Amino acid sequence: MRQEILTGVERRRRWSDAEKRSILAEVGVNGARVADVARRHDLTRQHIYQWRAEFRRRGESLTEETGFLPVETTPENCVPSVPAATTPVEIVLVNGRRLRGIEGLSPAGLAQLIRVLEGA
Repeated sequence: MRQEILTGVERRRRWSDAEKRSILAEVGVNGARVADVARRHDLTRQHIYQWRAEFRRRGESLTEETGFLPVETTPENCVPSVPAATTPVEIVLVNGRRLRGIEGLSPAGLAQLIRVLEGA
């Protein structure tokens, strides 16, 4: 019985999530394309695309710095409400009819009005 021992670099490498994020973060820096980053790390472009898809599928961020900060609102830092624009709204339908003075209409009411007028 003959046995053969292979030496050299193992082709099936394991990448941790941190390493994957680090490599993915290089894409776009100083104009680096996916192919450039893949070549630099001795990967195929497909690895990078698969890693992106994997993080998206798991709903994880590609950067580790993402986080939430607590925010408290007080009357001093609240944005005052801005009154609605006073310019008249005019919608021209496909059949040439024009709708004016519809500022107070809800979106559902407006959609219903347009359906009625375009069907007439």
